[in-house]
Amino acid sequence: MNKVIFIIGILIFAACSEEVTVPKPRGFQRIDFPAKKYYRSQNPCNYSMDVPEYATVELDRYPSAEPCWYNIQYKPFNATLHLSYKSIANRDTLFKLLNDSRTMVYKHTMKADEIFENYISKPGKSGIFYELDGSTATNAQFFITDSIHHFLRGSLYFNAATDQDSIAPVLAFLKKDMLRLIETLEWK
Repeated sequence: MNKVIFIIGILIFAACSEEVTVPKPRGFQRIDFPAKKYYRSQNPCNYSMDVPEYATVELDRYPSAEPCWYNIQYKPFNATLHLSYKSIANRDTLFKLLNDSRTMVYKHTMKADEIFENYISKPGKSGIFYELDGSTATNAQFFITDSIHHFLRGSLYFNAATDQDSIAPVLAFLKKDMLRLIETLEWK
């Protein structure tokens, strides 16, 4: 009988102990990406391109913006692709634009872990697509030119402070749109 009382006492004592909480596994925000559907964006400047349906093209309203500067707003992702178009007057203008583009990218070397240069060579256009890894203000930039008349520069910015890990899926998604823009870009 003592053994039975002893076992019941242990069970009661064990039942009264605090509940042990187990940490939940780390979770990630779910991002539902829209279908990739594009439309042809026309503007009064000297180029046209494909833009995704979930984005809007707006004239750049910044006070120092030039007439052919546009912003592609990716509102579902709180991101903006800034586009700057310039006409090329001569070789000196082209070299200045190329140098300015490279300078704008490499200003981020203090925060960038790595900068990848992906060269673009298509009939009638060439350029570089830059991918910046690390805690930089911009994670992707490019320039594209025909080397004679036209020069287009683009840089993608998220409109809020970001963490590299949290934006990685969105960045990969938007990078495809940027590459499609470059692929379908036509000079007028």
